[in-house]
Amino acid sequence: MVASKGGAPAHPAWYLNLQAKPEVQVQVKAEKFTARAHTADAAERAKLWPKMVEIYGPYAQYQTKTDRQIPVVVLKPV
Repeated sequence: MVASKGGAPAHPAWYLNLQAKPEVQVQVKAEKFTARAHTADAAERAKLWPKMVEIYGPYAQYQTKTDRQIPVVVLKPV
């Protein structure tokens, strides 16, 4: 997941909520599961960011609009 908020100067509220409480309920189509969220570290982000931009190109533009590094959030099933 990408916490872009369209390139706004502050992180989106949902990202702050995940930092406070990283265990979440996820639904992808009909599949439901519990997952634990973490912000990708520098190495993870270096691998994931280009993939996320490939999926949704405007993320690259959003990054140029803000001084903050847009977080990439990883969800791992528990």
